[in-house]
Amino acid sequence: MTAGGPAAYQPIGSTTTSGSGGTSAPGPDQPSRARTMVLTGSDRLVAAAVPARAASAGHKRCRTGDKLVPTCGILWGVAPGARTEEHGFDALAEFERKTGRHQAVYHAYHHGIRQLFPTPQEIEIARQPGKKRVLLLNWKPESTTWAGIARGDRRTDAFLDRLAEHLRHNFREPLFFAIHHEAEDQVRERSGSGYTARDYAAMFRHVVKRLRAHGADNLVTVLVHMAYVPHTTKSWFSDMYPGDSVVDWIGFDTYSYSDPGYGHGDFAELLNRRSALKPRWPGFYNWVRARHPDKPLMVAEWGVWFSKRNPGHMAEFYREVGQQIGRFPAIKAMVHFETPANQKGQDSSVDSTPAALREYRRLGRLPVFQVSVG
Repeated sequence: MTAGGPAAYQPIGSTTTSGSGGTSAPGPDQPSRARTMVLTGSDRLVAAAVPARAASAGHKRCRTGDKLVPTCGILWGVAPGARTEEHGFDALAEFERKTGRHQAVYHAYHHGIRQLFPTPQEIEIARQPGKKRVLLLNWKPESTTWAGIARGDRRTDAFLDRLAEHLRHNFREPLFFAIHHEAEDQVRERSGSGYTARDYAAMFRHVVKRLRAHGADNLVTVLVHMAYVPHTTKSWFSDMYPGDSVVDWIGFDTYSYSDPGYGHGDFAELLNRRSALKPRWPGFYNWVRARHPDKPLMVAEWGVWFSKRNPGHMAEFYREVGQQIGRFPAIKAMVHFETPANQKGQDSSVDSTPAALREYRRLGRLPVFQVSVG
């Protein structure tokens, strides 16, 4: 999960709402704090804020297609009860109850080389009668260095072979598979470290090719970045890319902060977060579109960190998602990270306030987020 940035990384100034209620229009590569109107009382008004081409998606019976890319619309999902003991079926059922809708994507995390996945519970979640879901499974190997895995570490390869057999016999449905998400936080650009950016890319390639060679052909691979400006602007950042042949989707993890400072802004700022210290960085969404225009984009973790000092930000942010999502056509999946406390004690619960829950429920009902699985 993405950590907060240092105070030194201040966001580039955003546009603001004019006194008459109009807004200045930011460019596609600029963060925005624009609010076209405050929508608090009508689902009709919220839906009207979504461009026609996005709103019409729900009338086309959108569904998952090749490589799980929706035929139209955007997959809507959650990592429920993250960083708690209740992160399985019960947490998912509670999240769906309070948000009032089915989650098309269920996000879970695995590490090490002992437990095979999907687990029996995850398989049950994916196949729940009348509520089919796509699994998004994150895996961090942790068995040796990236370089060691890329060279064919014996223990890791044995696990990958068992994993492929498990998938062949127990789960043939397509699933999202992310390999060591947010890896840039562990890059060590020192010769022989085993954790250079190129080592990561080689490790990713090895894992995917090994699994495919042993029959795990239902894995839809996702490269998940932190999208954190101090990392994305490093000279080695592009070296982390494993190659088009082994990357099906590109994902990133990004959060909105309720208090002014780093990460405080609207949905456009979330997707294209920039820094005055690195003015040439166009923002992650723009960077991906320029470098990898044919890859579908997943917001693999997102949420709003609640603050008692600014409790209204969460509800306001959810409204802005609905207003702005049509400006970012490469996004094909959004997966909320729901936790009452991350490693810093920050809370992303969508029901942090009654207004926040009300707006999140409205957001989830927009036609653009209605995509069926299968």
